[in-house]
Amino acid sequence: MEEVTEGVNNLAVTEPHKKNRIQVSNTKKPLFFYVNLAKRYMQQHEEVELSALGMAIATVVTVAEILKNNGLAVEKKIMTSTVDVKDDSRSRPIQKAKIEIVLGKTEKFDELMAAAEEEREAAKAEEQS
Repeated sequence: MEEVTEGVNNLAVTEPHKKNRIQVSNTKKPLFFYVNLAKRYMQQHEEVELSALGMAIATVVTVAEILKNNGLAVEKKIMTSTVDVKDDSRSRPIQKAKIEIVLGKTEKFDELMAAAEEEREAAKAEEQS
């Protein structure tokens, strides 16, 4: 049993799970779900990694551009590659394009997020009165 525990501990050291990675799908969630999630991740981790395969690449690029155009994020790194994906209907794997975009906070990030929160609270107060 000790060997298994040691193996699990070693695995965790050699392959750390990225807590600031968002794997984007173009079918499961709406676009602004990912925009808002990326904002939250940047608040917690200073940067966020957006990742997508195939047709979801356009969604990742759009999310990144929205964050950049609103002054919330700057591009740190963009990586592209192809990966083999196993398809049950075919005997051999198919290749899919992959993109990873790392975004960091801008200097004005916290200021812009605070202003947006104030606007939401003011709108909520106006709605209740």
